[in-house]
Amino acid sequence: MDKQAVFAQVANVEERIGELYRELGSLKHKIVELIEENQKLQMENENLRKRLSAAEKHEAEGASPMLGEGYDNLARLYQEGFHICNLHYGSLRTEGDCLFCLSFLHK
Repeated sequence: MDKQAVFAQVANVEERIGELYRELGSLKHKIVELIEENQKLQMENENLRKRLSAAEKHEAEGASPMLGEGYDNLARLYQEGFHICNLHYGSLRTEGDCLFCLSFLHK
């Protein structure tokens, strides 16, 4: 084998390693996205189970929803980690308090 062929083969292997490294980075990024999405869904699922349990308990007690309870429900949803503002209504709050939601609650 001549030196040129060995050098070409090494360059080819180096290029393939670079491609595999980029592909591995892409896969790691996708895994992080999936883990974050899974965590959000688990939190949302837990909150929904709590709400369902509370609603079933409320229903079992024979209570009916009172008029004017809407504000309390929105405040509870916000405390459970969901947006109540018109911009992101129903989506999970992931970065702390939302100024739009807070301004809506304090009207």
